[in-house]
Amino acid sequence: MHRAWLSLDNLELLVAVADQGGIGAAARSVGMAQPNASRALSALEAGLGVQLLIRHPRGARLTDEAGPIVERARETLAAAERLLGEASRLNAELRTHLEVAASMTLAEHLLPAWLATARREHPGLEVRLKVRNSEEVFDEVASGRAELGFVETPAVRRGLQSRVVAVDRLVVVVAPGHPWAESGVVDAETLAATPLIMRESGSGTRSTLDAALAALSPARPALELGSNASVRAGALAGSDPAVISELAVASSLVRGDLVAVTVNGVGLERQLRAVWRGRRPSPAASALLRVALS
Repeated sequence: MHRAWLSLDNLELLVAVADQGGIGAAARSVGMAQPNASRALSALEAGLGVQLLIRHPRGARLTDEAGPIVERARETLAAAERLLGEASRLNAELRTHLEVAASMTLAEHLLPAWLATARREHPGLEVRLKVRNSEEVFDEVASGRAELGFVETPAVRRGLQSRVVAVDRLVVVVAPGHPWAESGVVDAETLAATPLIMRESGSGTRSTLDAALAALSPARPALELGSNASVRAGALAGSDPAVISELAVASSLVRGDLVAVTVNGVGLERQLRAVWRGRRPSPAASALLRVALS
C-alpha cells in the first residue's frame, strides 16, 4: 500500500513548538509565517491521525499524546542530519583529483562516455586519464600513481582487486583484396602459422591473443605496433591480417574498408576490468566505477 511520508519541515516545526512554547515563536524560529505554520501543523496531525495541539484564543499547547511524537520527531531529524552530513562528506571527497590509467582500447572507446557521465553526476570530480598498455596500467595502480585502472588482460596482477566492467572480443581483419576475405573463415592452426599485425607485448590485446594461441606455436609477428590506429592502418594496407579489438574497427567493418574473418577453433573473447589497490576503491574512484558498471 502506498505510504505518504511525513514532511521533515513539519516535524521540525513540531519540535520548535515544544521548545518555544507556542506556534508563533516556533514559526519565527524556523522562518515560517504563522498562518503557514498553523496549516502545516494541521497537515501533520492529519497525516499522523493524532491530535498534537490544543488550540485556544490565546495560543496553543501540546497534547499529552504529542510528547512521544515529539521525541520520535527529534530522533528522525537527527537521523536526517546524519544522512545529510554523510552525503556532504562524500561530495567533499568527490571534489578532488582522480588519477586514472587505462589501456588503449578502453581509453579510446569506453572511457570518454564514462568520464562525461561521472562529471555530469559529480561536477566537482576532476579526472586525469593516462593512456598506457595493460601491464603499465598495473604498474600505475600498484605503485599508487593511479587510484583506478582499466585493463584488457586475461589475468589480473596479484595484489590488486578487480571488477569486470565490459566484454570485448578480438577480431581478425583483412583488406577486401586479401585471400582470406573471400571465404571469410580460417582455422586456428592457419591463424597461428601466419605472421600477423598485432599490438606490442604488454598490451591487453597481445596478452589475450598470445594466451589463445599458446598451444599452437604461433609464428613471429609480421608487425608489432603500439596503437590500435597503427594496427588498423597496417591491415588497411592489405598485405597481412591484423588482430585488433572489435571496438577499434567497428566503423571500418561497417564501411567495408576491412573484412572480419571468422576463426574456427579458438576463442578471442575477453573481459575488460577495473583494477584498484585495497579492499575497495576511494569514493571518487567508486563514483567512476559505478558509471562503468551501469
